[in-house]
Amino acid sequence: MAKNFPEHYDHMRELMGELGKGIPTTMGCFSKLHEKASETGSLNVKTKELIALGIAIAIRCDGCIAFHIHDALQAGATEDEILETIGVAVLMGGGPAVMYGCEALEAMRQFEAEGVA
Repeated sequence: MAKNFPEHYDHMRELMGELGKGIPTTMGCFSKLHEKASETGSLNVKTKELIALGIAIAIRCDGCIAFHIHDALQAGATEDEILETIGVAVLMGGGPAVMYGCEALEAMRQFEAEGVA
């Protein structure tokens, strides 16, 4: 059975909140790093989310895939842009990245079905 990525996303957000209560300095610093690294600069937010998605696929992180598919869609990424990102991740990650690319495809479909975009 396929993973429910919207549920996984919500669950991971919940756990990250709990982690923030237990290690507030570390998680606060991570949150600030995420905020600053994700700001529009020479690259826009959508491009940065697609880069993060490619890395998430190549390093095989389900939680990261859920977050970066969600955020890429919210930043206006199209299906074609996400598919090309999966292609670059496969180039860099080989066969295992194909499997996680499939996970990313499923996550995209699930988030789109929920109206995240």
